[in-house]
Amino acid sequence: MDASEAGVIDPHLFLGFLGSFGGAIDFILHQQHSTVTGAQEVGGPAQVWELTRAQLEVSAIALALSIAVALPIGAFFGHHGRGEFLVVSFGNAGRALPEIALVFLLAAVIGVGLGNVAIALTVLGVPPILTNTFVGIRQVDRDAVEAARGMGMTWLGVLLRVEIPLAVPTIMSGIRTSAINIIATATIAAYVGYSDLGDFITAPNVYGSEGVLAGAICVAVLALLVEFTLAGVQRLLTPKGLKLQREGVRA
Repeated sequence: MDASEAGVIDPHLFLGFLGSFGGAIDFILHQQHSTVTGAQEVGGPAQVWELTRAQLEVSAIALALSIAVALPIGAFFGHHGRGEFLVVSFGNAGRALPEIALVFLLAAVIGVGLGNVAIALTVLGVPPILTNTFVGIRQVDRDAVEAARGMGMTWLGVLLRVEIPLAVPTIMSGIRTSAINIIATATIAAYVGYSDLGDFITAPNVYGSEGVLAGAICVAVLALLVEFTLAGVQRLLTPKGLKLQREGVRA
């Protein structure tokens, strides 16, 4: 029985992984000659930051557009209790749409670059926000809504001052999901002439295996930072009473 059959990690494989990981970290921290081409200078903080900034830029634009489109529509239909079939169907269709095919289609129609990728990523980002906003608004305590109406609030006042604040945890969950999906998928931008961290991942013939792993590490770290940041925003926006109520339930 060999080591793998006995459930023991092969030390050679483990050391190989550590070596690859160390090479990727070195790629991120130090500019070096390409291990593939030999002549080209690759990696280093300057290039990593340039591509990270580009990925953040396109992701931020796509997320902002997704929120601008999905939040008002989901909130409107959720408040009036209509359009559930439409919202759910659109959400499912949006998740099923292959992003790489959409990117290439938009490249053929409007050309390559930031706008093309941002539009494609917006289509990816809309469904989670749309669905969660609709569900979050519908799940708001109806007694609170009726009390607000009894105070003479208009439907817009009820929506903005009662329903959306109470639905913040669910809405933000959709925004966080959308943000992670967008950041992870933005790496396909390299296929249509927009340089971001996807350059490292999609061009092993230039950056080598160290560059591919370095790109993956950078995307993962970026996604985690965005997730933690949005989790903090969610906590800030959640009404204090709702926080206390949830903490009481957990206790």
